[in-house]
Parts: sequence; C-alpha cells; structure tokens
Amino acid sequence: MKLKLILTATFLLALIGSCGSGNTPTSELFTIQLEGNKTEFNQNDKVGISLKNLKNIPVENITYSIDDEEAIVKDKVLDLSSLKLGSKKIKATINYDGIAGEITKEIKILAPIAPESYTYEIINEYPHDSNAFTQGLEFYKDTLYESTGKKGMSSLRKIDFKTGKIIKQIDLEDSYFGEGITILNDKIYMLTWQSGLGFIYDVNTFKKLDSFKYGASKEGWGLTNDGKNLYKSDGTEKIWLLNPDNLSEIDHIETVTNKSIFNKANELEYVDGKIYANVWQKESMMIIDATSGAIEGVVNFYGLKEKVSQNNNLDVFNGVAYHKERGTFFVTGKNWDKLFEVKIVKK
Repeated sequence: MKLKLILTATFLLALIGSCGSGNTPTSELFTIQLEGNKTEFNQNDKVGISLKNLKNIPVENITYSIDDEEAIVKDKVLDLSSLKLGSKKIKATINYDGIAGEITKEIKILAPIAPESYTYEIINEYPHDSNAFTQGLEFYKDTLYESTGKKGMSSLRKIDFKTGKIIKQIDLEDSYFGEGITILNDKIYMLTWQSGLGFIYDVNTFKKLDSFKYGASKEGWGLTNDGKNLYKSDGTEKIWLLNPDNLSEIDHIETVTNKSIFNKANELEYVDGKIYANVWQKESMMIIDATSGAIEGVVNFYGLKEKVSQNNNLDVFNGVAYHKERGTFFVTGKNWDKLFEVKIVKK
C-alpha cells in the first residue's frame, strides 16, 4: 500500500512539473525566427525578427544582441546596417518562469555591392631571383625588402629591385617556414607559417630584436601595416589587426563579397585604406576595404606567369609591394625570374 502511494505521488509531481518549463532547455522552448527563414543578408538590410514560442510559455521580456553587443531592433525589425561583415551570432535573452534563458542563431552579413573587375598594365620588368620562394614583398624608404619560404630556404632580404641584386640577407633556422613581412618604424616584422611564432628585426642591421607568439590566429600568412597597426592574414576568412608594440590581436575583419565569405587572402599590401591581397593559388588579387572587410575589387593577373622563364620549381603568383612615389605596384611569384612593375586598371 505504501509503495502504491509513493508511486502515485511521484507520478503527480512529474505531471505537475511537465505542465511548466521545468528543467527543459531554453533551446527546446523557443527559436529565433528571421524573415523569409534566411540566414544570409547584405549589410544595410533590415529584417523582421521574432521569437517562436514552441510551448506557449508566458514570456516577460526579450532582448537581442549580436556578438554580445545590443542589437538595434525596432517594431520587430532588426537593423543590420551598423554591423561588421562576416559570420555573426544573434542571441536572444528571454525572461520566463523566473528564468533568464538564452538561444542563438548563426547568420552571415555580406557586402552591400559586388566587387568591381580590374586588370593590369605592365610598366617595367626587372630581374628576380628564381630561387626565391617569395612570401612577402615591401618597399621601405625606396628600398625593396623580401621574405622567402620553405624550410631550409627561408630568408629575409634587402634588394636592389632594378638589378635583382641581394644587398643584404639573413637566413632563418631550418625549422622555420618563412612567410610575410611588413616594416614599421625601422622594424621588420616577419611571420613564419605553422610555428606560431614571428620575429622582429632591425631594418638597418637585420639584427633580431625580439620574437612574438600568435594568439587566436594560429598560422602566419601575409602581413602589412597602415602606419599605425599591423594586419595579418592566417589562411582563414579573417585578417587580424595587431598592436605593433606587443603584437596582440586587438580586432579582426572578415573578407566578404556580396555573395559569400572568402578565405584565400595571402600576401598583403596596405594602400590608402585598402588592403591588396594575393589570392592563394590564383593569378588574382583582391582589393579589400581595411575597415569593413568588403572585397571591393578583384584584379585579374592571368597571363603574367607565362611571361617568366618556365622551370620545374615555378610556383604560384605571390608578392605585392606598392611604390608610393611611382604610384605603381610591384608583383612577382614563387621562383619567378622576373619582378613586374604594373598599374592596376579598371575594366
């Protein structure tokens, strides 16, 4: 008899608990609904947003945030115009039954307009070391600097671009695969690929001053600067903004077109608010807004590789440097025997 009473009481308690939200996860009670059930939007879009209440539970309050910042929602319409481009997470904080539960939804914010198309015009051709597996290329005070890759062949070089002569060179230890470089305030910052480590050198003596570890960006690809901060690509869709004093990652942008998020930015060059980035394994270069990450243009360098001596080690188009006084770009490739001075021309 006692056992029967205990079982009955247990059943009644379970029944009562099932009538409310109980311990049910918030994600099983509510979902975020976006107009048209879309998950991809263009910047400046406005989209209807609502909460689908799966169990008709009384809700006291709802607030929305995107990447942990308060979202702009008015009359159940979400304004996306102030958001940075790329992958985002909408979070709804819901107060119900004395609980403050949270649910999320992944979305993508794409560029508002399509990239424009560009081509190139060759101004000059100069000799280039065909043994150089070019990773970084940059002018500093009218002198060209280059970094090369591959383990056992990685180096940092100072070059006479007109003759191709190497004025100064230091080699990295065989365990490092050299990657991009940039120069700021008489310091050369150089990345390595998968070692999670970069180096800082004196631009005049090539003396190693320091080293630095990567943060969330696990690999080193391309590097450039805007005169204040550094920009680092890592093989993903992100370009990281680095503090040059301690090399901490203080922010990032994502490289995005009006149709997709793109993850192929390699060697970088900053010019007047834009980042020019080689597209990995392609004969093309992106023009990226350095603030938003929007890919505003694509430069087609098709045919340039055929203009160099063909050899067994010949590899992809890579390396871009801007000469401010001449107003031209210098480009080359890995194990190319020519350095090209070009103008970028809108189609």
